[in-house]
Amino acid sequence: MESKFFRFLKIVGVGFKARTEAEGRQLFLKLGYSHEVEFAVPPAVRVFCFKPNIVCCTGLDKHRVHQFAASVRSCKPPEVYKGKGIMYIDEVVKKKLGKKSK
Repeated sequence: MESKFFRFLKIVGVGFKARTEAEGRQLFLKLGYSHEVEFAVPPAVRVFCFKPNIVCCTGLDKHRVHQFAASVRSCKPPEVYKGKGIMYIDEVVKKKLGKKSK
């Protein structure tokens, strides 16, 4: 399958990991929950893990690739205080300050 559209996701956090099985047809995420989050990848999309924290969604249909990447990101969106979560590789998260002490 020749891929035209790509969407890279970066997983930031201690112990947060991703892995694929069944030739890119299943995606498993460890996101600090008591269980692994499992995604069944749609037929028009393939998923690759280059590192345990970099996920590449690729395919021929731009809408399906971006829709699947958005559904993976919605599992643990980036947090503005610590910067943890799943974000697009080109996304910049502006961090907020915590509580100020007197």
